[in-house]
Amino acid sequence: MGRKKRGRRGRRRLARALIATLALVVGAALVGLGWLVIVYPKARAGGRGREVRIQLAPGQSLDALAAELASAGAVERPRVFAVYARLLGADEHLRDGEILLTDDMTPRDVLQRIAIGFGAAEVRVTIPEGFHRFAIAERLERWGVTDADAFIAATEDRRLLDELGIEGPTAEGYLFPDTYRMPQDLEGEEVVRRLVGNWQRRTAPIFEAQQTRMAWLGRELAWGPHEALILASIVEKEAAVSEERPIIARVFINRLRSPDFHPKRLQADPTVSYGCLAAPSAAPSCARWEGGAITRSMLQDRANLYNTYRHEGLPPGPITNPGLASIRAVLDHEDHEYLYFVARGHGRHAFSATLEEHNAAVARYRESRR
Repeated sequence: MGRKKRGRRGRRRLARALIATLALVVGAALVGLGWLVIVYPKARAGGRGREVRIQLAPGQSLDALAAELASAGAVERPRVFAVYARLLGADEHLRDGEILLTDDMTPRDVLQRIAIGFGAAEVRVTIPEGFHRFAIAERLERWGVTDADAFIAATEDRRLLDELGIEGPTAEGYLFPDTYRMPQDLEGEEVVRRLVGNWQRRTAPIFEAQQTRMAWLGRELAWGPHEALILASIVEKEAAVSEERPIIARVFINRLRSPDFHPKRLQADPTVSYGCLAAPSAAPSCARWEGGAITRSMLQDRANLYNTYRHEGLPPGPITNPGLASIRAVLDHEDHEYLYFVARGHGRHAFSATLEEHNAAVARYRESRR
């Protein structure tokens, strides 16, 4: 009798042990599954936003693709990514062709880019400071955010510009350089609204804080915020060293207000090249220009309305989309009497108050290059 009781107790202990073990296994599986579908999809890769191009071949296996993604830096755990993708059924819906990714995307973002029907892919796009609208359009199209031509058309839509309170001929200058998360396949107008809205939010505190200096620019040059933005766009292209931005900004202001500087032309090379981008058919000198260094004929071409070597004052509008540092440089420029500057290497310039000093600085620079 005692042996039977001990046998029943042993079987019950074994059953409880098996149940406990099964519970642990099931619990661990549920935790693992939860991590796979909740935590892992949001875990961003450890890169810094470097662009990664992946060629998806028809019939390519998910395991091979995951290994390629890991090799390129787009995902960090190729086997886990393959399991995650199979769990969602993505292995049956892989795209073909070239896919653009970055090395700091989440697995969910990557999956939305490489597979069809897995939600509206939201991409992370960085617009660098100093990008003009044509470069922005190219980048947005490359990421599938919007059509480049539609975006450019929206930046020139007078109805939209008036609605957004933009005075200039285009939205150039108001397309704030930043990192954006945007769905793919947006209308060009919607993207312009987002970028301009960001510009309004980010720059409003700066203009508010610099009301006194803005009033001074209004008295001296009859400028408002739009004109200040035009100059900021030129400073963005001319200044390579951050601490020189306020100095360069004041040089251009001096050229427009000094009684000793005639004619009152800014003489800024980047304005000339931008005119060829914005209206290449308007200026004969732009016909054969394919980027790079500007030519002597371009400097002499009065048909280019952005040519500040031939037209006094500011160009018709901004020539790029400046960052906050260049906008601050104009509104809080350094007080000095410089009228000239010449590059002296390493992105820095020599500044001069008179033409004689400037010519001497140019001679020193040329001598140093021999």
